[in-house]
Amino acid sequence: MRLRTLFTAVACAALTVAVSTAYAQRLSPGQTAGQVNLRGMNQFKTGLDGGGDFDWYEVGARIGALHQFNQTFAVGASVDYSYQKWNWNNPGALGSVAPWSGINTTRLGLNLTYAPSQDLRFSVIPTIEWSGESGVGASDSSLYGGLASVTKTFSPDFTLGIGAGVFREFDRTSAFPFLVINWKITDRLTLKNPLPAGPAGGAGLELEYVANDRWTLGLGGAWRKYRFRLNDSGPFAGGVGQNRMIPVFARASYAFTRTTAVDLYAFATFAGNVQVQSADQQTTLNTGYNTGFGLAVNFTHRF
Repeated sequence: MRLRTLFTAVACAALTVAVSTAYAQRLSPGQTAGQVNLRGMNQFKTGLDGGGDFDWYEVGARIGALHQFNQTFAVGASVDYSYQKWNWNNPGALGSVAPWSGINTTRLGLNLTYAPSQDLRFSVIPTIEWSGESGVGASDSSLYGGLASVTKTFSPDFTLGIGAGVFREFDRTSAFPFLVINWKITDRLTLKNPLPAGPAGGAGLELEYVANDRWTLGLGGAWRKYRFRLNDSGPFAGGVGQNRMIPVFARASYAFTRTTAVDLYAFATFAGNVQVQSADQQTTLNTGYNTGFGLAVNFTHRF
């Protein structure tokens, strides 16, 4: 996944720091590499602390490309769209009404990478996103910000870096640090970032095991939070919704060819919380939810 909730791991609008680094390491000046992702996921019925329950599913697609201009400079761009459908059953702590239903999210990103030497790389990723229920205009649903990072390759098996993200989310600004790592512990075992850093949070960590030429297994987790504008016809007209959680996942990936693969995920979301805020910011309702479970699938083709 790159989850916009969980698997922005399956896809994110900006080409991520980890992905751009991998691309740049294998591209020669003048070359372009691209990637297409199609994804779907579902969190099954999950109980709310204040009574009631919910479930949701998401479908999405992303396309991105990176062009290596010369030995030191590369530029990437991407676009991502997702639709998330929520179903509610008497959410007591949220007024016993469904606070939102369908959420549309479109994200555009650029990736500027500068590598003054083979072992040092700087990346800046500005992003703009429109996230809201159906009927919400672009001007009311826009979020924007960016990521900056620096990575150093200490050996062919170990790359480490740090980064920070700053995003404007309607009525507030959020900032967070994240770690960039790609550590090939053995020929088969690697510790890396599975999830792209972005508006929903930092990049997370995943321990990946290469079983053979076709199968790869992984276990990882991250922290995620995302916000979206509510439409004018719901119970919290013009307000803001939010979902926050710590997703932990297991992954099994199968490579059909060197450029085409499918990822299958089983995930659990811990410390979950949903929140709704009125348009005048005078009323905020929130409730935690039980550990949620779900499945996701991601199809990737690189070109």
